[in-house]
Amino acid sequence: MKKQLLAAGFFLVSLGIPTKAFAASFSQFFIFGDSLSDTGNVFTATGGLTNPQKAIPPSPPYAPGRFSNGKVWVDYAGEKLKLNPIPSAATQTGTIPLQGVNFAIGGAETGFQSTFPGTQFNIPGVLSQVGLFRQNFPVADPNALYAVFAGGNDYIFNPNPDVNQVVQNLSVAVGSLTQAGAKNIVVLNLPNLGDIPFSRVRGTSQQLNNLTKQHNTQLAVALQGLRSTNPNVNLTSVDINSLFDLVKGNPTRFGFKDVTNSCVIGDTTNVISACSNPDDFLFFDAVHPTTKVHDLIAKATLASIAGKSIPESSSVLSLLALGALGAFALKRKQLLSSTK
Repeated sequence: MKKQLLAAGFFLVSLGIPTKAFAASFSQFFIFGDSLSDTGNVFTATGGLTNPQKAIPPSPPYAPGRFSNGKVWVDYAGEKLKLNPIPSAATQTGTIPLQGVNFAIGGAETGFQSTFPGTQFNIPGVLSQVGLFRQNFPVADPNALYAVFAGGNDYIFNPNPDVNQVVQNLSVAVGSLTQAGAKNIVVLNLPNLGDIPFSRVRGTSQQLNNLTKQHNTQLAVALQGLRSTNPNVNLTSVDINSLFDLVKGNPTRFGFKDVTNSCVIGDTTNVISACSNPDDFLFFDAVHPTTKVHDLIAKATLASIAGKSIPESSSVLSLLALGALGAFALKRKQLLSSTK
């Protein structure tokens, strides 16, 4: 048993949580979610390919197709996995998605349709995104990686959010992927939504942080239930909430100077000004993190999938160990039993 409880880092070893080698051999990468994962869907739909400065989000100051100042976590994770999923909008031009598809679109909620403030069109929610995936891929590739990261828009811009419904939507989405044959699914929880600049300005911080706590608690329970009914599926949780808390509690350790305010003044439809030092900030605008944070999200996600820490600086090692803990804590009893 001891030989099977090899260390990936002292944090995991001290808890007696077994680890496994990082599997970077996924065949494809499919993503479902909102602006935190969008790599060009809203940008393309709003004319970004021909007039990037008039698109949503405008480029510059945003990176082309990203709701950030650079790559988002999907880009960083894809580079590590050696996979480059194309935005679903690109498939409309006949581009063949050899390495996967990113269905995530800015403004998406977890249900079927979202009407986002400031837009003129209905936005496919996570359930619609998964439905579109199943239309185009009736049989899911069992060797692909599937990521679900959404929920923020259901709470931030909704005056009467229903946590039960949001979590149910995510559960149905994950269940639909498993029914199609998906075997490797990663689900990210939410950071404290009340801590983003947008919430603080509106005076909704306490309400949104309470909703975030309820969401993450219920999501963890729901995912554990899905694991029980789908024992052959690798369903990984990523504790993004703890990641953000760690960064906000130790900003200088991660190279940040401001974890409260945003670099951009304005929003994705009306940028008033942008700072010249975005890497000093946790938030690029009032809602979205900087690319530096996205890099950390990707590292924590990959560490959770692998169940080990990826060699990095000492500060990031602790972060990745925490991410791996979030993925495997719920499986600990099952995994330890299997090593006896």
